[in-house]
Amino acid sequence: MTQEPDDPTKENRMPPGQDDVTPGYITHIPPEIMTPDSVETRIGTLNFFDGLPTDETAEKLYDHLDFLRGVEMFLNFVPAASVEAIRRGLASIGVSNSNQAVIFDRLMDSTPLFLTGNTDTVYYVAVLDLDRDGPTVVEIPPGCGPGTVDDAFFRFVIDMGAPGPDHGKGGKYLIVPADYDGDLPDGYFTAHSPSSVNLLILRGFLVDGQPDASVAMFTDGVRVYPLAQAENPPAMELTSGSAVAFNTIHANDATFYDEVAAVIDREPTGCFDPELLGLAASIGIRKGQPFAPDDRMQAILTDAVAVANATARAIVFKTRDPAAQLYPDSQWQTGFVGGDYRWLGGDGAAGRDLDARTLFFYFATVNTPAMALEMPGVGSQYAYTARDGGGAYLDGAKSYRLRIPPDVPAKDFWSLVAYDPQTRSELQTPQSFPSKNSVRDALTTNGDGSIDLYFGPNAPGGDQDPNWIRTVPGKGFAVVLRLYGPLEPWFDKTWRPGEIELIG
Repeated sequence: MTQEPDDPTKENRMPPGQDDVTPGYITHIPPEIMTPDSVETRIGTLNFFDGLPTDETAEKLYDHLDFLRGVEMFLNFVPAASVEAIRRGLASIGVSNSNQAVIFDRLMDSTPLFLTGNTDTVYYVAVLDLDRDGPTVVEIPPGCGPGTVDDAFFRFVIDMGAPGPDHGKGGKYLIVPADYDGDLPDGYFTAHSPSSVNLLILRGFLVDGQPDASVAMFTDGVRVYPLAQAENPPAMELTSGSAVAFNTIHANDATFYDEVAAVIDREPTGCFDPELLGLAASIGIRKGQPFAPDDRMQAILTDAVAVANATARAIVFKTRDPAAQLYPDSQWQTGFVGGDYRWLGGDGAAGRDLDARTLFFYFATVNTPAMALEMPGVGSQYAYTARDGGGAYLDGAKSYRLRIPPDVPAKDFWSLVAYDPQTRSELQTPQSFPSKNSVRDALTTNGDGSIDLYFGPNAPGGDQDPNWIRTVPGKGFAVVLRLYGPLEPWFDKTWRPGEIELIG
């Protein structure tokens, strides 16, 4: 029979060399694991009885937790809300079936609201619904400009055209639901998507500064239809988006959460990481259930989205990440921080760069490796700034000059577009196209081959007037420089744009 040991004494329960007993205990308790009875924090005083939160403190903490999750919901779900806003925007002008598309046959002017849409390529945009239609075919003609399919979270699915597997020769693509287990025919470039809704965005280049050739190519050569209807596909229905007022930008108020709730309810559960679904569920967004926040939660989310929207704007327009700077002594920034379309920093050792992802999707759309990776002569590269060379925000009441050095390293062309910082869409002024394009516009060139672009409420006068982009007093603006078919001097930084210089 085993004899029970005597109760241990205080001394023989103490670690060797440690004799400072914590009051209320019979051993020393490390202070770093303890919670004081009162703690001063940024959300106020938190009170406890021996580590037990008071009712008032618990209520305050839950309000704060819901607020934090509301902020994180916005920052993490901007890509999903952005795709949903585009889907709704297209539906508002009658484009919702796979055989329907909006085409900017007279280019994208500043009337429609698109995140950093450009004035320089012919956009062709359609929405695929794999839940409704099943595997869906996209036929593109030879010579099609860069095209991309992105899923409902703006994740890359497949490229088309020059950066895609057809290498500009055209062909048939097949976009298939991730869980599809039926037979798939040969003869297609096949890609699987985790979401039901997918965006198809094709871009056609100008020929002799005009969109006509690309419009004809898209009108005659692009077909989108369910694979099940391959024997008798429906006719394409194209709607012009040029000079048409409609919105494709997600909300920045509490209706943002309604947009995301609609996406989560519609899309397969496997479309989203369980952590993100858990984040959504923590504020009441669950697949198959109505999103109906009570007055308390609605007030918290209204506050949270205001802070989150402000945070996204700080990340875009006043970044603290030095990796966003294209040059160490310059105001020019990259939209793809880290050079990875997944925001995994190359090898993924640091995980996903959440701020870099927010920076891109709050400011722009369309996710493709052709915009992020160094692919000389293929795809496109971007630089943006909302500041002059001295670091001050660009002011529409002032006048500025930007020098584009000679020998721009762009195989196809370069352009510069001015944007409204509020909408992140093209700046609306009496100039329908707030931009300059190296193949569309007859720009005045300096003797050394450089080009000076001017910004301001008034034209500079003389032979520089063709180089002027009008701005609006009382409004700020930002600019994006695009290089199509970027060449090595862009990637190795031996060519760089000038700074925007305040001149009046």
